[in-house]
Amino acid sequence: MNNEFFEALNLLEKEKGIPVPYLIEKISSAISIAVKRDMGGTDNNIVEIDPVKRRFYVAIRKNVVEEIEDPETEITERDAAKYSKNVHVGDVVEIPLETKQFGRIAAQSAKHVIRQGINEAEKEQTLKKYQDRKFEIISAPILRIDPIKGSATLEIDKTEAILPKAEQVPGEELAEGQRIMVYVVDVLTAGKNPKLMISRTHPGIIKRLFEMHTPEIKDGTVEIKAISREAGSRTKIAVWSKDEDVDAVGACIGPKGTRVSAIVEELGGEKIDVIKYSEQPEELIAEALSPAKVLSVTVDPEGAKSCSVVVPDNQLSLAIGNKGQNVRLAARLTGWKIDIGPESGFYGEEPPKMAEAATENAETAEEEPELPTMETEGPEMPEDQGE
Repeated sequence: MNNEFFEALNLLEKEKGIPVPYLIEKISSAISIAVKRDMGGTDNNIVEIDPVKRRFYVAIRKNVVEEIEDPETEITERDAAKYSKNVHVGDVVEIPLETKQFGRIAAQSAKHVIRQGINEAEKEQTLKKYQDRKFEIISAPILRIDPIKGSATLEIDKTEAILPKAEQVPGEELAEGQRIMVYVVDVLTAGKNPKLMISRTHPGIIKRLFEMHTPEIKDGTVEIKAISREAGSRTKIAVWSKDEDVDAVGACIGPKGTRVSAIVEELGGEKIDVIKYSEQPEELIAEALSPAKVLSVTVDPEGAKSCSVVVPDNQLSLAIGNKGQNVRLAARLTGWKIDIGPESGFYGEEPPKMAEAATENAETAEEEPELPTMETEGPEMPEDQGE
């Protein structure tokens, strides 16, 4: 029976990934509880499970006395001699128990606690595995699409994870069997089993995709300083090189644009502006308004993180962007309020406050979760937790 027991433990370790020592700890605890609860025992019992010697030993300790007052904890010297030689009054004797002595109730109790322990171990193993995936990207196949809610069910590590419609890139059409990249935002521990909170709209997926496709980022030569994103439409990413001989923007774009093109394709055609980071606000803001050409940037001397930008007349619409998107993303990327004006000072048919309003919209727009921003001193993008 011992051989079968230990073989079962080894099988559980292989199938469930639960270490044998952890299983032994839970099973020992379960048997100890069963002995105490259903056999009139006390906490003073012994449960030894040795996988090396394949020894399974369970015993109750009793005090040797002249006259028994509590049969559950005491034994006479004469009866104690059956279990140990040279035993005397005042000694403690161990009474080994056979498995069949546990009885049906004890066995059921132990079985329940063991099963509970195994379930807890599985949950802990899954949680640890998921925690290691937090803030990472995962390539996973789509099992099914909910025709009503539009959510997609993905298979990750032999379990299912839900990608809600709100976390999908606007406009993309997902299909069953398709393999997609998702970003692990968090691990939810509420409920029976841990669950992955995944997204394709989070700015973190941009960071991880660039790390995947750009060796210079992976080896630390090029650093991502900030990201601002409107998923499905446009992203701006500011990068900086620690090596003067390495062009940060060129490294991210890749030869003939191959690296950034691969990311754009993964995100369904989302436009990506890669800009050079600078600790000088004027230079950073001018870069952030790319692809528009900027003539000048005047920083508010009162330190309100506000600036005025002048662009050529024919670049005004480009600088502001469709519905203010370009200046809005630039404001998020830099953390500065940006007022844009044309070189001539004449706005044509547009009211003079059009550019200012676009920037104000950028400030009041709801920010994406964990969206990194930069101060004038140029602090680094916060590191991901768990890395």
